[in-house]
Amino acid sequence: MKYMKKKILRQVVESIRKNKKFIITSHRNLEGDALGSELAFFRLLRKIGKEALMVNADPVPYSYSFLPDIEKIAKYKKSLAGLRFDCFVTLDCSGMNRCGEVSNIRINSDTVVNIDHHISNEAFGDVNWVDPKASSCSEMVYGLYKEMRVPFDKSSALQLYTGIMTDTGSFKYVNTTPATFMAAAELTKFNLDINGIYRKVYEDIPFEDIKFLLSVLPAIKRGVNGRIVWFKITKKITPGKLAIDLSEHLLNFGRSIKNVDVVVLFKENLGDNKEVRVNFRSQGRVDVNKIAAFFGGGGHKTASGCTIEGGIDEVIHKVIGKIKSEIK
Repeated sequence: MKYMKKKILRQVVESIRKNKKFIITSHRNLEGDALGSELAFFRLLRKIGKEALMVNADPVPYSYSFLPDIEKIAKYKKSLAGLRFDCFVTLDCSGMNRCGEVSNIRINSDTVVNIDHHISNEAFGDVNWVDPKASSCSEMVYGLYKEMRVPFDKSSALQLYTGIMTDTGSFKYVNTTPATFMAAAELTKFNLDINGIYRKVYEDIPFEDIKFLLSVLPAIKRGVNGRIVWFKITKKITPGKLAIDLSEHLLNFGRSIKNVDVVVLFKENLGDNKEVRVNFRSQGRVDVNKIAAFFGGGGHKTASGCTIEGGIDEVIHKVIGKIKSEIK
């Protein structure tokens, strides 16, 4: 197994060495690991003299605006579809569809490199480095720096630490390993403001957003003797696009409730089409990756998501029914 992992890592390094022009992207609904790994990978390429462009389908949530090079990320537009690149790199994407419209650029690249840690990854690249044992994609990019002997600096350390911190729930989720702590320990040597990073990601919430969260909490529902709890957010009550960090606050609140096994957040799409974004969190006794996969999504055993067509009440009925069938 170690030999296979090393062999694939060498393929990634070879793809980086032999190509000159790169496009880098991550998944829809950006969060800390997606951005941290993307930014640090971009920085690695620039350090070794490569040309690189970061393009995402969605805008950057305000809580990650402190990350170095964040202003260099472009939002996808149709004019980019005609650009030619040697290598198309996806980070933290379990499937090409998770990249949104950015996937349109794939056909203009000779090689697709897929770097991810989701167990549900579809191995859609020409080179697929998928490590479900890694805490985060950022931890994998940390390993890539080490493999290529590219030195860290304060900016790359901040990017990678933020990605690792967010995907491990500040080092408290079950995906946190000794290797995770070792990576974080090395990154913090660059005089990172650990408390400041945490505050910017989790605690600096605008007053209006707090009011919105308080309006959602009273409508919380539960089932199976309190082992499932869920939140419903409709277009009618949403003041604008719900930031991913607000979603995380709701999900984390649900996880903190006594005896809860699964938390679900249902968010009605703000567009004209009838579709609902569903996010799952589990304490570990229920495999929510399996549930998300049933509805065409994926992720991890304790954190996953999917998008389902239909009205929000219809979707809630289907999803909660499926979860109930999985809880013994």
